Amino acid sequence: MAGRGLDHLVIGVHDLDAAGAFYERLGFRVGARNRHPWGTHNRIVQFPGSFLELITVGEAGLIPEHAPGRFSFGAFVRDALATGEGFSMLVLESTDAAADNAAFDASGIGRFEPFFFERQATRPDGRTVRVAFTLAFATDPDAPALGFFVCQQHEPQSFWNAEFQKHPNGALRLAEVRMTAPHPASHKRFLDAFSGVSGSGTPQRGLSYRLARGRIAVAAAGTAPAFAGFAVTVTDLVAMRNRLAEAGIEHGAAPDGLVVAAAVAHGTTILIMPA
Repeated sequence: MAGRGLDHLVIGVHDLDAAGAFYERLGFRVGARNRHPWGTHNRIVQFPGSFLELITVGEAGLIPEHAPGRFSFGAFVRDALATGEGFSMLVLESTDAAADNAAFDASGIGRFEPFFFERQATRPDGRTVRVAFTLAFATDPDAPALGFFVCQQHEPQSFWNAEFQKHPNGALRLAEVRMTAPHPASHKRFLDAFSGVSGSGTPQRGLSYRLARGRIAVAAAGTAPAFAGFAVTVTDLVAMRNRLAEAGIEHGAAPDGLVVAAAVAHGTTILIMPA
């Protein structure tokens, strides 16, 4: 187990407030609306070292288009949302985005300039603080509809907050990302280079990547590569089942916990596992 850990998942939604309210009904603490200078808006569900980014298009006219050597985050979110809601970008952590960008370029999976941005964030006590990030993008030619990048935090002390990580449903961490592909083996070279670890498994059983934080699982399924969903761990699975029932949220049993289907959860399957 080594390489880059899970950082966050980009989950496109048409109605950011409705999606935020849904995640609150699930029992997550959802942050306030943030605005990016390129036209997207987000709300965040934070865990120790990782988070979910619920995102939508706020001001379409501000979104720049892709250009040679330049990946447009806003354009990717917009175009992915045009095909439907759901998890469209996988983000791993970086301690040196410039070095990771050079490594991606050398391995043939990156051809973009690093992207730096900053914004203001609101702390639980109402104070406004600066947060800043550098992103390095990668592309899997066999999965052009999926987004991949690493994220370096320049002001981690301002971004991560233990109060934001206390969820009424007892959620503890983002444990796993689930991807499907008709031929998982065709994505191994890319995922090895992107994650920094060598995946294990077979074309029939799929691939598994144990990261510094969390796991990526790629199952042999579907007609095109897709991000199927994610798994979180909770302190009490019975209490979580009761919460879902009381909230009137349709759910089912899974071999390793509870599942809220993509059709219910704004296009992304949510697996809830015991800690």
